[in-house]
Amino acid sequence: MKVAYVLKRYPRYSETFIVNEILAHEAAGLDVDIFSLRLPEETSFQDAISRVRSQVTYLQARRARLSEFWETIGEASETIPDLFPKLEYAKAERPELVLQAAWLAREVRLRGITHLHAHFGTEATVVARLASHFAEIPYTFTAHAKDIFHEYVVHEEMERKLADAASVVTVSDYNVEFLRGEYGEAASGVRRIYNGLDLEGFSYSEPRERVPRIVSIGRLVEKKGFPILVEACKVLADRGRTFECRIIGGGLLEEDLKTRIHELGLESVVEMSGPLPQSEVKGEIRAAAAFAAPCVESSDGDRDGLPTVLLEAMALGTPCVSTDVTGIPEVVRDGETGLMVRQKDPTALADAIERLMDDPGLRVRLAGNARAVIEDDFDVKRNAAKLRKVFGAKRLAEVPREGVSA
Repeated sequence: MKVAYVLKRYPRYSETFIVNEILAHEAAGLDVDIFSLRLPEETSFQDAISRVRSQVTYLQARRARLSEFWETIGEASETIPDLFPKLEYAKAERPELVLQAAWLAREVRLRGITHLHAHFGTEATVVARLASHFAEIPYTFTAHAKDIFHEYVVHEEMERKLADAASVVTVSDYNVEFLRGEYGEAASGVRRIYNGLDLEGFSYSEPRERVPRIVSIGRLVEKKGFPILVEACKVLADRGRTFECRIIGGGLLEEDLKTRIHELGLESVVEMSGPLPQSEVKGEIRAAAAFAAPCVESSDGDRDGLPTVLLEAMALGTPCVSTDVTGIPEVVRDGETGLMVRQKDPTALADAIERLMDDPGLRVRLAGNARAVIEDDFDVKRNAAKLRKVFGAKRLAEVPREGVSA
């Protein structure tokens, strides 16, 4: 088996879960090629990127050569002789994606690739779906969050992707139920496999002795709920609490958040640090009494699936407080593995953070239970092995049920 990963843009700073997955495949001996539709935009990346051995091919040039569309299709047809009649299958798709898919199919044939897997049910899955048809090999994809819930999702397009895939993986039971409810029979092949962590890199530290520090990490976008955390910090400050809060990450809301912190007079307790390397992020998490993930459903319908950084905090031993959004309650079980509050409720968030700062015994109990859940359900080696079984199935009926929700 030789698998091609099809990604919209590779690498991306925030998509460590994809890198973890590829590294686990490589460690198990799977032959992987990576195809990226676009060049990376960022200039710094997580350290794990350097450990990926797989060849990366950028299809950006094919996307830019629309003026030479038929010439490129003709060149690809030298490897796929029946490509021209197969183009009927692609009539509803954008020409630049058809071009990239044709070139990907050519590479599939030349390299002996046997399976295509895309992450996110967006452009990468369009290209994988078309290339699968052109090259006559199966494809699968992992659906996450924005690609499922955002208002830009076109029902008919997603239905085609789901129906044509050999199987579809998603990252929570919530997502499975949503997709099956929304798409019916087309989504019958959806299975849940959680994103995984390399637990060797996340050693547990008991949180009994922690200073009153809150840490929160993620892209500064609406669905992460950082404005709610800032408001919760105001509640804590008004109660006379001594604490500090650090928000790590970059994004569109950075200036708005800084402005709000200034308006509330919180500059001395709330710090925005920008993105940090994962090694530093781990240190920040280990030093905190509470990790806050105040996720919300955004105004455009987008929401988090199951934030990887929340799993990382649970693995490291920092007690977590989060919200009742999508798949989060599957891992943050209120009073057992963390504390759960209503989304968009700063006072409830402040109350939960205050409990964690004040009660070392509670921190230890929640963190210990959380680590056990991460070890049971989120070990990347085991979860990547489940995914390889999905890759190896030739038909939907052959997709293994073990470790994958039905």
